[in-house]
Amino acid sequence: MSTITTQTDEFMQAAIDEARKGLAEGGIPIGSVLVHGGKIIGRGHNRRVQSGSAILHGEMDALENAGRQPAKVYAESTLYTTLSPCAMCSGAILLYGIKRVIVGENQTFMGEEALLSSRGVTLDVQHNAACISMMNDFIAARPELWNEDIGRQD
Repeated sequence: MSTITTQTDEFMQAAIDEARKGLAEGGIPIGSVLVHGGKIIGRGHNRRVQSGSAILHGEMDALENAGRQPAKVYAESTLYTTLSPCAMCSGAILLYGIKRVIVGENQTFMGEEALLSSRGVTLDVQHNAACISMMNDFIAARPELWNEDIGRQD
């Protein structure tokens, strides 16, 4: 059993703030930030509902908002995300050579962590209480929207 933590560094807090922003907009509460050189260069949250998008998960939105970057910047960056990355977001992480991902939680959803690890990505799962609580509450309140977001046909 993993220890649940209530400690949150500034970058995970920024990702959590993004997730809360998405929830307040009527979307799914998943947030992400891309950090390079100790500064946030891209931030985003799941905007599939708000934008009618098929692909704007939190990680994808953060990458999009970082804008076009040289490969070296991605390789030197750390991606913070409130939830374990899905197959689509993991593919983007691998494509752009991001070598470190900090995950808020993976209890409500286990993404492609094994794939990322097998390809040399360092993962740090924080088991953050705020991330766990936010997703548990959302999934209980909106299971149909959650299932849609992860491609489940339930």
